[in-house]
Amino acid sequence: MKPLENLLRAHEGPMTSELVLRPGDFGLGRVPARLKPVSTTNTVCGFCSTGCSLRVHLDAAGQAVNLTPDPDYPVNLGMACPKGWEALAPLAAADRVTTPLLRAAGGRFAPVGWEQALRTFCGRLKHVQARHGPHSVAVLSTGQIVTEEMALLGALTKFGMGLLHLDSNTRQCMATTHVAYKESFGFDAPPFTYADFEESDVLVFIGANPCIAHPIMWQRVMSSRRQPLVIVVDPRRTETAMAAGRHYAIQPKSDLTLLYGLAHLLINRGAADEAFIRASTDGYEAFALHVRDFPPSRVCAATGLTPEELEQFAAALADREKRVSYWWTMGVNQGHESTRTAQAIINLALLTGQIGRPGTGPNSITGQCNAMGSRLYGNATSLLGGYDFADAEHRAHVARVLGLDAALIPSAKSWAYDQIVDGIESGQIRGLWVIATDPAHSWINQGRLAALRSKLEFLVVQDMYATTRTAQLADLILPAAGWGEKEGVLINSERRLGLVRKVARAPGAALSDFAIFKLIAEYWGCGKMFARWSSPEAVFQLLKELSRGQPCDFSGVRDYAHLAEARGIQWPWTEASEMAASGRAPQRQRRLFADGRFFTPRRRARFVFDHPRPMPEEPDGSYPFLLLTGRGTSAQWHTGSRTDKSAVLRKLAPRGAIIEINPVDARRLVIRAGDRVLIQSRRGEMRATAVVTPTVQAGQVFIPMHDDQVNRLTFAAFDPHSRQPSYKACAVRLKRAIQERRST
Repeated sequence: MKPLENLLRAHEGPMTSELVLRPGDFGLGRVPARLKPVSTTNTVCGFCSTGCSLRVHLDAAGQAVNLTPDPDYPVNLGMACPKGWEALAPLAAADRVTTPLLRAAGGRFAPVGWEQALRTFCGRLKHVQARHGPHSVAVLSTGQIVTEEMALLGALTKFGMGLLHLDSNTRQCMATTHVAYKESFGFDAPPFTYADFEESDVLVFIGANPCIAHPIMWQRVMSSRRQPLVIVVDPRRTETAMAAGRHYAIQPKSDLTLLYGLAHLLINRGAADEAFIRASTDGYEAFALHVRDFPPSRVCAATGLTPEELEQFAAALADREKRVSYWWTMGVNQGHESTRTAQAIINLALLTGQIGRPGTGPNSITGQCNAMGSRLYGNATSLLGGYDFADAEHRAHVARVLGLDAALIPSAKSWAYDQIVDGIESGQIRGLWVIATDPAHSWINQGRLAALRSKLEFLVVQDMYATTRTAQLADLILPAAGWGEKEGVLINSERRLGLVRKVARAPGAALSDFAIFKLIAEYWGCGKMFARWSSPEAVFQLLKELSRGQPCDFSGVRDYAHLAEARGIQWPWTEASEMAASGRAPQRQRRLFADGRFFTPRRRARFVFDHPRPMPEEPDGSYPFLLLTGRGTSAQWHTGSRTDKSAVLRKLAPRGAIIEINPVDARRLVIRAGDRVLIQSRRGEMRATAVVTPTVQAGQVFIPMHDDQVNRLTFAAFDPHSRQPSYKACAVRLKRAIQERRST
């Protein structure tokens, strides 16, 4: 068929198909003997949100041979974590899906061509819509694909296919920060730059373990010449806490009470920056009245800290001669009151005027490589470019820029991820399209999601691998190219737009997500709507125009070549900024709010606060332990679907599931290091190998998030503002399993 042939040809790319990558070809700079590098290109890593630049060494055919860190990129300065060194390994995995797979009548997958796959995709989903209504099909997307693909997916589904419900796995990591910044600052605007790690006198990490989760950021903290005081707030004695100057091991989910108590003490100490508060904030008087109810006695009772520790903590934040920065990740974001907790951190920075200057700021570290792109251009919580679906003027503006009929843009927001899952249970959602994510592994209380599979009439999974839990449940699998096999832009934690290069051919018939979306548009019948969306770089130009006049304005970025030459560019970089630079490269590091002006209608930041609420599922006599989850090692990433493909990374990670248990609890339960332990919650159970360690407090246990059993246990509580799940706290019980002991 002509559209199929043309699109396949257009998106095949410049790579030859002569070279076949094999498992084990790459590993920590290892070069296969049969390959010889002749040139080098730079690309941004596709694992975490740090956004490191890697130099990829290519052979004569333009195929990747190996890689090294980029010494001249302002993010990583020549460093790379184990995942970055091994970034090419997942491309050569033996379980790559190389052709569309359709479940046959006997239940087994059968390979089919793209034409049959696309006709099945469109025919089955249109049939679901015809039977159950246009909104009976939903999409679960990702923070792992490039921004241009996210934007095309959002526009295709909402404007072309008439779907309403689209959310992404960014809901699992960064929805809290998105809502917190938007309410407090008027826009989802992380204010910092990575230089602030080296410019701070006091760095406060709350629910963050950058030593493991963001090791390049942690290296920058360690390289600071200011000899900063590092404070860690975390129930567990993490690797970051071990290296910190102070560790406050608070009780889980007492963060909000602690932060209000610190504000109480700072006000009493006279540490409030009254000039900044008057000029740049709203709501301070009500906030000051609110925190009067958090005296040290209440805070110490809730957190487990002593009055002396609390006073010591407040004193470190009160010195106006010091530059204080606050940093948080999933320990805050994944909680039942996560948005107000994030805003309580923001409130401390506003209270003391620690924002807009080097080494300051309330700074949320993003998780996935393109969660920031998802937040701005995923078309899920916000209309493309941070606009509002409910605002008719915004819809009209977006339609003008894209050359669309404004009536095609829905006026209502999508359901959130958990609401889509609820919709499957209620029968309102009958078709589901899942892209580059594995909810059957990663979604909270995973047993419920697996049980709901039978309620779906059609499930499509678009991924690099057919072996994920969700792919194994699918009716149709669409083979997608991965990082390194396509081009586009990722936006990192510090708002830097970084360019991803194509350095390898996708195997077999696998296509970039961009090409798949274009094909679906053609077969759905809305291809003409996306004629201007002809390539990722063409879409970048559309998004650039959509950004114009927004806080995230990057209209001054000319094209992909400009991003490459400038070594990434942080938004905002307006056309006026580019003209004023007169051909000079943009400043490498730029932070927001130096002028004390924010993005709210009054141009003032808001103090936002609320009353703390108890943990939804607390330990009791039947389930006496509190389960904490988090990153295990820097060699693992999320569900392991990519990092598990590297023999090097597998050697650096624990073998199988582990559980950290305090020695007091281990003695009481007669559990020794290496024993197999049965862990049960009210929802499910799993087994893990015991690691007996004082890094966890008595009455608490810790299991790394990467094992596919962990979410059998977790309790599905959600923050009411961001609808982000609370992965970090649920009640469990333990007992030694009568099995052969294992070594970790």
